Amino acid sequence: MSRTVLTGARILAGSSFVEGRALVIDGDRIAALVKDSDIPGDCERIALGGGDLLPGFIDCQVNGGGGVLFNDAPTVEGIKAIGAAHRRFGTTGFLPTLISDDLSVLDKAIDAVEEAIALHVPGVLGIHLEGPFLNPSRAGIHDRARIRKIDDAAVERLTRLYGGRTVVTLAPECAAPGTIKKLVSNGAVVCAGHSAATYEETNRALAEGLSGFTHLFNAMTPFTSREPGMVGAALSDLKSWCGLIADLHHVHPASIALALRTKPPEQFFLVTDAMPTVGWDKTTFMLGATPITAKDGRLTGPDGTLAGAHLDMATAVRNMIAGVGVAPEIAAAMASASPAAFLGLGAVRGRIAPGLAADLVHVNRAAGDGMDVLATWIGGVRA
Repeated sequence: MSRTVLTGARILAGSSFVEGRALVIDGDRIAALVKDSDIPGDCERIALGGGDLLPGFIDCQVNGGGGVLFNDAPTVEGIKAIGAAHRRFGTTGFLPTLISDDLSVLDKAIDAVEEAIALHVPGVLGIHLEGPFLNPSRAGIHDRARIRKIDDAAVERLTRLYGGRTVVTLAPECAAPGTIKKLVSNGAVVCAGHSAATYEETNRALAEGLSGFTHLFNAMTPFTSREPGMVGAALSDLKSWCGLIADLHHVHPASIALALRTKPPEQFFLVTDAMPTVGWDKTTFMLGATPITAKDGRLTGPDGTLAGAHLDMATAVRNMIAGVGVAPEIAAAMASASPAAFLGLGAVRGRIAPGLAADLVHVNRAAGDGMDVLATWIGGVRA
């Protein structure tokens, strides 16, 4: 395969931006980062004309996009449509996310993701199963009628995906001792969410192999003076990862800023929790029998319950910069290097470095409100 060199943009290499450098792509990998004066002569040159070149965004929680809800279309075509909608906003890797549903739908979703990976559908890294093994008291918009207890048969069912990552969100207090350990031993990445677990129960789950928290602050026990709750356990544990929905509706900017002071910023990653309205021209859709409406950037059911998010990753990064006050290089890493590390993929993607996947996003400038996506590459292929 021919080599390509991208020139003329500031490049986020590691933890800082560099200028006067060009990025060499060889096939589906990053080959080198060289001085402009040292560009190899056998490369096709693409002049970016300014802006910033960032690692492609990785979204671990994508319920839908482009008018498609994964629960309604657990198929390869549904996954393609969702991926295409989010790629416009810089997402080059994602986990189609199934919220609580019947086990037959869960089976179809796993089969579809496995087929999509085998067919090399751009960006598909695995699946996120958010339920149905949750606490009904913290169900949020999830259908309580579909929530159930997890058992050994479910552990086998949840961990049968071949060739990709499986993230399982569950309520640890509703799982028998040893369940999380079995899931992890079978290759799953286990997160806590939609849970009423106490601080002590959460710490026991962490000791068993729990490694993440789904949409920190939302649908979990809060931090209070005499009960630190799941939020307190999440922020106290320096090794676990916390997902954040940075639409500035799910979590107040001050709460995000405070969380980032409690543990290293690389232990936080941005998610969209996106629904079909992202990359779509309509503002309403059906979640089962419940009508969901987007208004002023919020997605809600008839009673005002938040129902996922009308959020893309580029907007999440912008919000972290302009709304929370995070440095552009840190905000971009929270959308790339951090989720890659969370998934155990940090050695192959999520950063701009030789040998890693050529998954990239070109923006006009990572400076808050003015940041727009101009182009993306997945495995060296531009769209």
